[in-house]
Amino acid sequence: MVFTLSSFPSQFLTTKTAISCFPENPKTLILERCKTIKDLKQVHAHLIKTRLLHHPAVAEPLLESAALLLPDSAIDYALSIFSKLENPDSALKEGEQVHAHVVKLIYGFGSTEFVENSLVYMCSHWQEAVGLFRKMLQIGVGFNEATLISVLTACGRLGDLELGEWIYKYVVENGLVRNDSLMTSLVDMYAKCGRVDTARDLFDIMSTRDVVAWSAMISGYSRSNRCKEALALFRDMQNANVEPNEVTMVSVLSSCAVLGALQTGEWVHSYIKKKNLKLTINLGTTLVDFYAKCGCVDRAIEVFERCHPKTYYNLMLQENVDPNDVTFIGVLCACNHAGLVDEGRSYFVSMIRDFGIEPRIEHYGCMVDVFGRVGLIEEAYEFIKNMPIKPNAVIWRTLLASCRVYRNVEIGEEALKHVVRLEPVHSGDYILLSNLYASIGRLEDATKLRNEMKMLGIKKNPGYSYIELGGIVHEFLAKIARLEAEEDDKEASISHHSEKLAIAFGLIRTSPGSTIRISKNLRICSDCHSATKIISKVFSREIVIRDRSRFHHFKDGSCSCNDFW
Repeated sequence: MVFTLSSFPSQFLTTKTAISCFPENPKTLILERCKTIKDLKQVHAHLIKTRLLHHPAVAEPLLESAALLLPDSAIDYALSIFSKLENPDSALKEGEQVHAHVVKLIYGFGSTEFVENSLVYMCSHWQEAVGLFRKMLQIGVGFNEATLISVLTACGRLGDLELGEWIYKYVVENGLVRNDSLMTSLVDMYAKCGRVDTARDLFDIMSTRDVVAWSAMISGYSRSNRCKEALALFRDMQNANVEPNEVTMVSVLSSCAVLGALQTGEWVHSYIKKKNLKLTINLGTTLVDFYAKCGCVDRAIEVFERCHPKTYYNLMLQENVDPNDVTFIGVLCACNHAGLVDEGRSYFVSMIRDFGIEPRIEHYGCMVDVFGRVGLIEEAYEFIKNMPIKPNAVIWRTLLASCRVYRNVEIGEEALKHVVRLEPVHSGDYILLSNLYASIGRLEDATKLRNEMKMLGIKKNPGYSYIELGGIVHEFLAKIARLEAEEDDKEASISHHSEKLAIAFGLIRTSPGSTIRISKNLRICSDCHSATKIISKVFSREIVIRDRSRFHHFKDGSCSCNDFW
């Protein structure tokens, strides 16, 4: 049987991937044509459209291209293809039959390690790999170091610390600590399971460390939000003359984004250009995110324009690319920050009506924020009550923040009740309502709420601000103002808030007219917000502060948030 591709749009395939028909056995053809992820996606799209994907002779080589031939980043794509097949056998039953045969005759093989290791690799889903290894332990089947590396990878993905620690104990007891590949897998496993300090201890005792080991440790710090340590280790990596790879770059840029470390991130970008590293989707997206979180929107757009595929909503429609649920989250967030209520409503309806996308909790949260930002508190409240899915703490917290801005005490109190029921130990929620009480003169209620926080053992997280100068990230710690303090003491305490200290440091250490960029772990307070507007005008400086909620671009005495945050 011959499968024609006559329905392939001419503009859909590149010259490299364009093919006129599939032979009866298309494996060789697909493997030869799918050399990049872009090629793979183009062929995949057509196979979905023509339903040829559900033909085993077509699906299996496509999976092989994604899982084996392309970079590691394509494995998740391969799994997504596999999960959507109508009959996703892909020779799994045959593999299980072989497995059963091996178990029955296990003692008849001279060496079973290669066979068992192959079975672990056959189980491409992490849970299955771990399950198979546990069965191997139960029946006493031998295994080699390659098997342990595969299982450690699965343990890291699944967060299976118990099995990972068993493997570490086995490695120590059997004198395998000199196997650098195995130790690298242990470092990666501990880091992914949240045991970053243990991972660092193992990393430090390794005899030699290749780029994979360095990247695993830096990535571990980055994922654990220990970004200063990630950047410090990256500098050690540079001093050790180890060339970074894509994983390293992504982790370093992610840490720079959190800390607002623009100079270090710009150096990484220059390195990418110098080494002619390909801007993959993962690396390109991280670079865009880095510039955006540092407040460099123009630079973010510039990088985005060089990345493919582009995902701006209107460009997607122009290029006949259907948006997905993530696209609409971005679009609704944009409507939120721009105060575009009517557009937000329109897009929310369109995603359901025109694209058949079922809204997730994030979409509902965006709409609540859209309403709340312009003061439509009652409409936001009714929207929440009519949601077909149960609102989470973030939804109610968003409403509470809007109530604080527009001084709606009644709905604010109702929102706090729901938030406390869902997340009873979040200090920021109590502080929002306390500030709301204080803003309308109900100081007794504000004090009562603060005392309730103390009784419940809920403590306000200390405020930290970061500013990068000369490639070094400086950290400032806030002093917390007390509501019941004397006015003079409170004024002195507020003046020591971390962002004010960081701004003062920036004014002293940077040249006149240059932009000051600061990142902060908490929401900026109203006093610091007002003070920064004045400072930007008096010193003719643009000041960019990224707090827990959003960006604030201060210039000429005004802020980009229009005093809503």
